[in-house]
Amino acid sequence: MKALLFANTDWYLYNFRLPLAKALRTQGYDVLLLSPPGDYAKLLTQEGFRWTGLPLPKGVNPLSELRALYRLLRVYRAERPDLAHHFTIRCVLYGGFAARSAGVRAIVSSVTGLGHVFTTNSWLNRLLRPLISVVYRYVFARSQVIFQNPDDRRDFLRLALLDEARTHLIRGSGVDTEFFRPGTGLRSDRPPTVLMVARLLREKGVHEFVEAAGIVRKKLPETRFVLAGAADPGNPSSIDPEVIVEWQNRGDVDFLGHKSGIRELIQASDLVVLPSYREGAPRSLIEAAACGLPLVATDVPGCREVVLNEANGLLVPPFDSALLADAIIELLADGERRAAMGKRSRAMACELFSQDRIVRQTMDVYAKVLKGVQ
Repeated sequence: MKALLFANTDWYLYNFRLPLAKALRTQGYDVLLLSPPGDYAKLLTQEGFRWTGLPLPKGVNPLSELRALYRLLRVYRAERPDLAHHFTIRCVLYGGFAARSAGVRAIVSSVTGLGHVFTTNSWLNRLLRPLISVVYRYVFARSQVIFQNPDDRRDFLRLALLDEARTHLIRGSGVDTEFFRPGTGLRSDRPPTVLMVARLLREKGVHEFVEAAGIVRKKLPETRFVLAGAADPGNPSSIDPEVIVEWQNRGDVDFLGHKSGIRELIQASDLVVLPSYREGAPRSLIEAAACGLPLVATDVPGCREVVLNEANGLLVPPFDSALLADAIIELLADGERRAAMGKRSRAMACELFSQDRIVRQTMDVYAKVLKGVQ
């Protein structure tokens, strides 16, 4: 038996789906990992997996898209996998089309939202929506589809892009709750620290985080705000570098860029914040929950799956820096409340978002589709 896992970066495969690949290998599968080339490919091969590089175009260029699809189809026809699992929207669409064309009998799609074409109302996106909808329906007609939150599943069903019988709810890619665990305690002589972990995209709520930092620091000037995350120049939602420089010059937020040792950053923080406009299952909040931290996030799909208001954190409306600042101030002022919320976060992470649970649920979907449920 052969399984193919296709994602838009080798970083994603290594950091989020390596346990799943190992579980497949343990069950006797020959596992092929497919993604655009990157720095993590060698780490995947060092783990003993076959990896194939497949460049994907950025932006919308019909000729580039067709070339990428042709190369992908050649891989599928050469490999002829028994099972193909596709992650992120472009890979779901490309991979699903190639898998169906190559006669792959078991196809699984992991979806994290409708995508930029449906959520941004530009003239080009309005033009593309009917075409993308047709491709979705073609791909999903032979695929089991995994959603990370019920809101996304509801949106896809509302648009009649698939049948409900083909849907599954699995909350994220799972975190290692033995690795992401509470630290040994924070020093009392350090300033209170508020952390956000996200790419520098408008839809992640970076603007709101920076504005809230300015509001909070006027009242609590010793508070440190930290943003860990890289820019994403190819993304249409990427924040202008000049704006980032302006924010850095204000001095309210420490911009760290991409950080590999994220656990240590979380453990050294008092509060983790994500003012995103929409999520699938936000990894940064789940990792922070596993580390036993209280959370502040927006009351939007994905975030409200991880943050239960007044239980393990606070939910605030999206796009509102002032209310975000109020929630941060409220929790920073009450250490006992933060500690109680942190314990609930840890319990939720172990119960709902553990790596073992997510891998087991995904393997159950594989078993279902391989039994011929089409």
